[in-house]
Amino acid sequence: MPVTTIDTATALVLIDLQNLVVGLPTTPRTGAEVVARAVELADAFRHHGAPVVLVRLTAGADGSDAAPGRTEIRRPPGPLPAGWDLVVDELAGHPDDITVTKRTWSAFHGTDLDLRLRRRGVTQLVLAGIATSIGVESTARAAYDHGYNVTLVTDAMADRDAEAHRHSVERIFPLLGESGSTAEIIGLLAKTPSPREDR
Repeated sequence: MPVTTIDTATALVLIDLQNLVVGLPTTPRTGAEVVARAVELADAFRHHGAPVVLVRLTAGADGSDAAPGRTEIRRPPGPLPAGWDLVVDELAGHPDDITVTKRTWSAFHGTDLDLRLRRRGVTQLVLAGIATSIGVESTARAAYDHGYNVTLVTDAMADRDAEAHRHSVERIFPLLGESGSTAEIIGLLAKTPSPREDR
């Protein structure tokens, strides 16, 4: 379903656009391409006076904060390079942005994201990032469960697995919200009253 509207109280939530994740091979677009579109979105939201949320995954310096459950696919052994979990330079450095640090797939689990959004009166989340079927989908599901209007920017996300990306975009996202392109979101945002005007 195409995006029909952008609420006045909308936040952009960018998932896991951090050094290690962006450098991994992804499909159907590269991490650099996702970051470029995320920068376009973030610039538009900041100009509009709408919140930009930068979500980063960390496991602590020694991995002790990683989710402990048994899985069939093992986590990579050994230490990760310094700075692996920092938001990429292209998006970092804006003092008004909200940064959320998570330790599992969803940006809501074990974080104060919902509280920070509710305090700002946010009713809609626009989601993008990497990986489509993991961090983005998990956050979209939680946002839907929390009662937010969910919008997915499908040309500003990518995945390690082409089929997983396709499944999220074609089968899961239509159940959770509306999907559109970066250009469509920015176009609709420009027609939406600014939160500053609504005060």
